[in-house]
Amino acid sequence: MRYTFLLIVLMISCAKSVPKSPFNSVEIETLYTDSLSIRAVELMGNSLAFAANNGTFGTVDLTTGKVRANVEKYHTSIPAFRAVAHTSTDFFMLSIESPALLYKTGENGRMELVYKEEGEGVFYDAMTFLNDKDGIAIGDSVNGCLSIIITSDGGKTWSKLPCSQLPDGIEGEGAFAASNTNIETLNDNIWVATTSGRILFSSDKGKSWEVFKTPMKNNEPTEGIYSIDFFDENLGFAIGGDYTKPDDSKANKAITKDGGKTWDLIADGKEPGYKSCVQFVPGSNGTGLVALGFKGISYSSDMGATWKELSKESFYTLRFKNDSVAYVAGKNRISKLTFK
Repeated sequence: MRYTFLLIVLMISCAKSVPKSPFNSVEIETLYTDSLSIRAVELMGNSLAFAANNGTFGTVDLTTGKVRANVEKYHTSIPAFRAVAHTSTDFFMLSIESPALLYKTGENGRMELVYKEEGEGVFYDAMTFLNDKDGIAIGDSVNGCLSIIITSDGGKTWSKLPCSQLPDGIEGEGAFAASNTNIETLNDNIWVATTSGRILFSSDKGKSWEVFKTPMKNNEPTEGIYSIDFFDENLGFAIGGDYTKPDDSKANKAITKDGGKTWDLIADGKEPGYKSCVQFVPGSNGTGLVALGFKGISYSSDMGATWKELSKESFYTLRFKNDSVAYVAGKNRISKLTFK
């Protein structure tokens, strides 16, 4: 009996260690089309929430395919949304320019304004939650430091961190509002990627911060880190480049294996060039990565050392549902990706 049990344990252990086969292709199914620029999506159970320009936001039911879309206006203006987030009970969306408007799910199915910021240089780029209570949003520099607002009550109220609590800023430093993926959180850790090729890091939900440098190119306003993802507290990947020179693949991909303290360029000078979003493939033990942008979808099965193009279809942002299905958004559409 004892030997039978050991055999079963070994069989289960071996089954878990079998690596997933690399992707060779991707099927693309369009779920929603409209004349919008959609740069932020979020999986919420069996729904995909999104927010876009023209004040448009909504959900796609992933079971039935039904789309519910609404428009949020602020007085006479129509906000442009490029950041979304969620807790287990609420959905949040954040507009970019002054006045920056942050909404959460409210009463009677309407969105409730929970934060507003006005002023020269106000421009918010990305937002996420660490858990059901703690959330963070980031924006371009104002008054000498990056704009960071946090919540600790589930998004009911938000407060802006003073520059005295943040690392010294760099003139013109900000973040790219390209895919809502230049913030990554894991447990109490927060990583923020900037246009200056820096990583701002907090290990205590944003109470204190330190800064790490990367070798990512950032000499021009259109260069820098556009997207980061972490597989665990040590392994992370950054991607970006210059969207005005999308074929340039120098100094636009970097990897860290020590939690962001140090970064090394990888596949330098090799494909892919500019990408606006990168995500680790679930169940790949940190070896699988998918990166996309307006020039197509690329895939790596070896932590970014080598890449292959799976599609030339244009998208801005990506979220995996499982180890072979992801949802993406871009110009005028939301689609489902099935990797094979």
